[in-house]
Amino acid sequence: MTSTPQRQHQPDEPGHAHAGASGHSQGHSHGHSHSHGPATPVSTHLRKVIAAVLIPFAAAVVAGLIVLWPGGTPDHKAHERSGLGFDQQTVAGRVVKVEEVNCADVNAQPQPVEPGQEAANQEGGAGAPAKKTVCERATIEVTSGKDKGRTFEEIVPPNASRKYSTGQKLKLSYAPKAPKNLQYSISDVERSLPMALLAGLFALAVVAVGRLRGVFALVALAVSFGVLTLFILPAILAGSNPLVVAVIGGSAIMLIALYMCHGLTARTSVAVLGTLISLLLIGLLGSLFIGWASLTGNTDDQTGLVHGLYPGIEIRGLLLAGVIIGSLGVLDDVTVTQTSAVWELREADPTAGWRKLYAAAMRIGRDHIASVVNTLVLAYAGASLPLLLLFSIADSGVEAVATSEIVAEEIVRTLVGSIGLVASVPVTTALAALVVSADRAPRIGAERGGAERVGAGQVGAGQGAGGGRSGRGRRRRARGR
Repeated sequence: MTSTPQRQHQPDEPGHAHAGASGHSQGHSHGHSHSHGPATPVSTHLRKVIAAVLIPFAAAVVAGLIVLWPGGTPDHKAHERSGLGFDQQTVAGRVVKVEEVNCADVNAQPQPVEPGQEAANQEGGAGAPAKKTVCERATIEVTSGKDKGRTFEEIVPPNASRKYSTGQKLKLSYAPKAPKNLQYSISDVERSLPMALLAGLFALAVVAVGRLRGVFALVALAVSFGVLTLFILPAILAGSNPLVVAVIGGSAIMLIALYMCHGLTARTSVAVLGTLISLLLIGLLGSLFIGWASLTGNTDDQTGLVHGLYPGIEIRGLLLAGVIIGSLGVLDDVTVTQTSAVWELREADPTAGWRKLYAAAMRIGRDHIASVVNTLVLAYAGASLPLLLLFSIADSGVEAVATSEIVAEEIVRTLVGSIGLVASVPVTTALAALVVSADRAPRIGAERGGAERVGAGQVGAGQGAGGGRSGRGRRRRARGR
């Protein structure tokens, strides 16, 4: 009657000593209790230690947001528009007609003559008529605002980089103090539809692959954009120190994005600590080398326009704030990846010490560093490609190009961010390895004790099974007799 249960619990490995069958049932029950997943890798005590560091930091960030939050009407909305750059009034418009005209008939600027073309144009002799240059005359209609329905003409030379087509929607700039026939001009084309479609495709791809976590990532992205547009930019325009605003705003973005995307766990908290330490390093190095290299930050038309409209804004601080905010996104990626790597390595080998975990995770981190640093350099080079082409045309030496302020600013920005990125790998990896291995001794002891009890149960099972076989053998022999 008992042979069937014994056959079900027969161990796979032969050679166990014979014992009572009761030991197997106890060992099986204990072994089953360990099959519900890994134990929590961080104790309550360590959670309290991490909270003791991060809760005051989060409270300081919230206090900074409250103190520096811009109140009332921002100055950039209260003052009268200058009509320069992005400070222009804009209305909607569309192209109603496009026709070809002789550039000379509409007093358009002559097309620049390329080298070697002048002789070709005069092949017919000195008295030969010059080649006719064809321009386009676009008739534009204002479709919004108080002057809706008014039309004006725009001459497009043949070498213009932008052409217009009938029905194309445009953005028109409006200068109320200009003569009536010059109040409207083309500012840009209307591209809301393709931009919205591209954003929709991006969101769809993120949700399709990331599922619920992708949804949280999109929400975190919206929150980050909100902090940037509702706090960081208005606070800087209100006269607050750009560096302080960037540190507080960037910290708020970091806390919201990381915890929203990866959960309120000890693993995420370690990534937050690694990111925070790296940001502090970037801030210190950026402040040191921006001052040492005498970089003003006023190297383009947009910065000059901002400084002209708001002389109180500290442009050098604005440069350093840009370095910190620009490095934040890449830092989040690296710190989360390294923390996850340590956690997964620990689950794969629960007996590994923190040194082994650190060494294994650093091998992953070195590959990550090599690819991400190269990405940063190429990203900045791609953004500054027209500038680099101008220096190439001027045939300037490498030293002259690298030490010019407009290029040195990008070099300092890239190298400071890269140093912080490189430093984040060993810092975050060491923190994660220490945290996951801090409570391992009790866990290993429990696992060993469980393994011993499971082994004892398996031995008992072997004995019981062996006894069953011996009994059946005796009965068969008795029947044979």
